[in-house]
Amino acid sequence: MKGFVYHGTPARVVFDWGALAQLPAEVDRLGARRALVLASPDQRELAIRIASVLGERAAGIHANAVMHVPVEVAGAAREAAAALGADCCVAVGGGSTIGLGKAIALTTGLPVIAVPTTYSGSEMTPIYGLTEGRLKRTGRDPRVLPRTIVYDPSLTLSLPQSISAASGVNAIAHAVEALYAEDANPVVSLMAEEAIRVLSKALPGIVRQPDDAETRSLALYGAWLAGTCLGSVGMSLHHKLCHTLGGTFNLPHAQTHVAMLPHTAHYNHEAAPDALKRVACALGGEEAFQAGPLLYALNRTLCLPTGLAELGMPEDGIAEAADLACSNPYANPRPIKRQAIGELLYRAWLGAPPA
Repeated sequence: MKGFVYHGTPARVVFDWGALAQLPAEVDRLGARRALVLASPDQRELAIRIASVLGERAAGIHANAVMHVPVEVAGAAREAAAALGADCCVAVGGGSTIGLGKAIALTTGLPVIAVPTTYSGSEMTPIYGLTEGRLKRTGRDPRVLPRTIVYDPSLTLSLPQSISAASGVNAIAHAVEALYAEDANPVVSLMAEEAIRVLSKALPGIVRQPDDAETRSLALYGAWLAGTCLGSVGMSLHHKLCHTLGGTFNLPHAQTHVAMLPHTAHYNHEAAPDALKRVACALGGEEAFQAGPLLYALNRTLCLPTGLAELGMPEDGIAEAADLACSNPYANPRPIKRQAIGELLYRAWLGAPPA
């Protein structure tokens, strides 16, 4: 058996239907007294509900989170936390809001409690991202890992089917890359394969019947597994390309993962056959070369955009994106070559099947 190193990321997870009621006790467990509630503008009503649940523990609401965490947005949030005397943050929402909480924690050390309402998985990782001058910079720092994650599947019921599906495929992307990561290990690989299997089963069910409690719970469970994978091992080509596309062209985060995943999986299937075979098997296939096409078929089943052009990516940006991705590439099973990446991006821009 091949040797490996496994390093678990410490976090307290509370998972239950109606778990939001336990939030005040979780704030107390941290020894905190004044929690700043973070949200995006369209989640303000939920933030008000969270503040009501917290009662006197709520220091205030800051509902200004946006995609890709621009540095000026992060700076304003830090100032708000300081002005309100907050000693912790409660980030409610998806990756944008949890990312904002991480940006605050990165420089202030304030602990973060995450209350996810999507399937992004960001809450389980010590990975942060900040965008400045059209470039998104990512890093890992244990200070940004949320101390506690409160998973309440009932909070995902209001998430529209299309956004639920895109967010879930985003989570699948974390699990796929975990299987062929440079520092992959058997524990994380088991979680990754289970995450792909569970999410690929749950997401079509959510599209058909979005208010089904069991399906919503399964999807959130899969997202937890996938996020744990992302937080435990390194990222590769797929995440590098998505970070580049999102930061430079301001493309929607989850939908960019959706469009790119079939192509990045297919790009690596010959260089990492065992890993991509496990992906294919979790999706109902048998061989590594089927992974990319099966992911593409899943996107079609979920009625998700398959092309970057649909997301607003200009055709003349393909060359710039390829140059940026190749200038400082992540570790990847197959060498990252400029011409091959350009061709991959062009097919993804068209929304064509992987080839």
